[in-house]
Amino acid sequence: MPRSSARSYAFLSLAAAIATIALKLVSYWVTGSVGLLSDAIESFINLVAAAVAIWALTVSVRPPDDEHAFGHTKAEYFASGAEGLLILVAALGIGVTAYDRLLHPRELGQVWLGLSISVVASVVNGATAVILMRAGRRLRSITLTSDARHLLTDVWTTGGVLIGVGLVELTGWLPLDPLVAMLVAVNIAWTGIRLLLQTGHGVLDSAVPKEDRDAIEEILAGYTESKLEFHDVRTRLAGTHRFVSLHVLVPGHWSVQRGHELCEDIEHRIVAILPDTTVFTHLEPVEDPASHADRGLPRLTDAAARGHKH
Repeated sequence: MPRSSARSYAFLSLAAAIATIALKLVSYWVTGSVGLLSDAIESFINLVAAAVAIWALTVSVRPPDDEHAFGHTKAEYFASGAEGLLILVAALGIGVTAYDRLLHPRELGQVWLGLSISVVASVVNGATAVILMRAGRRLRSITLTSDARHLLTDVWTTGGVLIGVGLVELTGWLPLDPLVAMLVAVNIAWTGIRLLLQTGHGVLDSAVPKEDRDAIEEILAGYTESKLEFHDVRTRLAGTHRFVSLHVLVPGHWSVQRGHELCEDIEHRIVAILPDTTVFTHLEPVEDPASHADRGLPRLTDAAARGHKH
């Protein structure tokens, strides 16, 4: 099952977060660098985010019920939203800590040992991020892709921190350490804002990606029988599940059976091309003036607005 598979990747993220937290805390302990501390704090957020992801992917796999007739797939947006908020909180905490260290500079110790440990943590995060990104795209999981983007941000953050702390050791300019931590805080905050914006689009029922809409339009364009039209084609995305609705306009003399068979064929073709899709069709007589009224809803292009006998 795709959802079960996605959840297994979330457990991988959880294990990676635990490993990197341990490594980065050791790195901070041996150096006393607030820059490395900021890097460790971000890994704590990774841990919480992975736990939230596991919860969301567990809930999203539940089948529809009386209170949630369209399923529970939108639970994934709670995970990405929670991760975005946690990232902002982490950014604030790092900023406050860095400001205090800027006012009260402190010598660093065993810098090269600490940096070496952080490099190992960064490699773990980078490898995990690549795996999660590929899985998220394959499974169309916003939870996994959000987690992957956060981990990739963590990798770049660690790289910046390593350079900054290394320069502190080489130049002896202690304020550089908290300044690097502040830059980390700004970068983390921007990541959190982007995640929240992405979550907002999902909660507001954004349309499926353009390539999916193009695939639907291509299917409908294949029906070329005269006096057969399609209106009000609408799509929305809920987590990994797609929903498609459209009005099918057929000649009024058609039997109910014939119209039903046409709708069934359309639905099967769309689902065959786009798995995990629920298709709703509404049958109308093409002669009805109301069927041609402008409802202010999306309409297919002229090339796709007619149909063929199958």
